[in-house]
Amino acid sequence: MCGRYVITAPDDAMADLFEAMPGNDLPPTPNYNVCPTDPVAVVTSEGDTRRLRTMRWGFLPHWYKSPTDGPLLINARAETLIKKPAFQGAARQRRAIIPATGFYEWTKAEDGSRLPWYIHRADAAPLGFAAVWQDWARGEDQITTCAIVTTASEGPMADIHHRMPVVLEPEDWALWLGEAGHGAAALMRAAAPESLRFHRVDPAVNSNRAAGPELIEPIAA
Repeated sequence: MCGRYVITAPDDAMADLFEAMPGNDLPPTPNYNVCPTDPVAVVTSEGDTRRLRTMRWGFLPHWYKSPTDGPLLINARAETLIKKPAFQGAARQRRAIIPATGFYEWTKAEDGSRLPWYIHRADAAPLGFAAVWQDWARGEDQITTCAIVTTASEGPMADIHHRMPVVLEPEDWALWLGEAGHGAAALMRAAAPESLRFHRVDPAVNSNRAAGPELIEPIAA
């Protein structure tokens, strides 16, 4: 799964990288502890234009009567994405990319405590998480929401957690966004193990109120 992530690049840098038009209400960066229900920057493709937009991390199916009417859907499993009623329409028509610098996962110590790890690209390049999105509305309440697509982990990552975000390579962005025809399903696979690095970080990140660059600094495992 992916329950927390990090974004350090400025909005204009992300807009340039993804060749997207930035919105005026993007969440501030850097953010070393992006949490579910936070506003997040998301790349979408609309016609001939890519946009960097703000969405709520936590997908709301159209039948939810309120944002808390059902489970908080922060992730969507790649294996069942097209089969789940909540995600079917979005998987076909509303795919997106969430820029990130890295993400956190947790292992358990012998005493049951949660031990956080920080995962990032080996080449320090930004990550692009595969995502799906949807507008949700009830009366005057209107929210644009998203979920990160996850898949089974491979290689050393599987020792930390059995799930991980689908990380898209730059050459695959157009296909995932629907700009390069059909075949996006083939992209829902684990990143090559050699492309990622990870290290233990301070348990301070276990709190959703924690902030600051020290959250990603390595500590002794």
